[in-house]
Amino acid sequence: MRKLSVALIALVLIVVVFLASTIVSPVLIVAEDSSEENGIDMAATIGLTGFEWIYPGSSVNAQGQTLHNVYADYPDDPYGAARDIMSYTYHFTPHIIVSVNNDGAAAIFGGDIIDNIRANDAYNGYAGNDKVSGSMDRGDAVGTAMAQNGMNIFEIPIQFLTGNISIHFV
Repeated sequence: MRKLSVALIALVLIVVVFLASTIVSPVLIVAEDSSEENGIDMAATIGLTGFEWIYPGSSVNAQGQTLHNVYADYPDDPYGAARDIMSYTYHFTPHIIVSVNNDGAAAIFGGDIIDNIRANDAYNGYAGNDKVSGSMDRGDAVGTAMAQNGMNIFEIPIQFLTGNISIHFV
């Protein structure tokens, strides 16, 4: 009986440590673009410290492979590769990755969300990713495009059920 209670306490401690680690590490949200061979076109983290845009082309692992190309570079484990890239570039390890595809983004933010992001990125002066000089970056382009139509929060559970939004534990 004594061994059972010690084993149970150890199991509970392991679960608590895992959950605490998951809670304090930011969640990685990735926007999958099916028009670009399922590349990750944009990403963000959300956690206790707030919300921050992540540019996939500037996020790399030790071999220099980018977050943008995790599906091509790691077809068997793209989310594990995304976790490793975030650990290498940003020095934190996400345990939860939420992926949203084009259809899910269109349902939540309007059918022209992808075109609006590209228009803001290329034509409205948001191109570039230079936080040092203070110029606009793709995160600003995405934020502006998302604000143009607003967000239909009622679509979020529907998109989960249809598979356009999915949660991955890594």
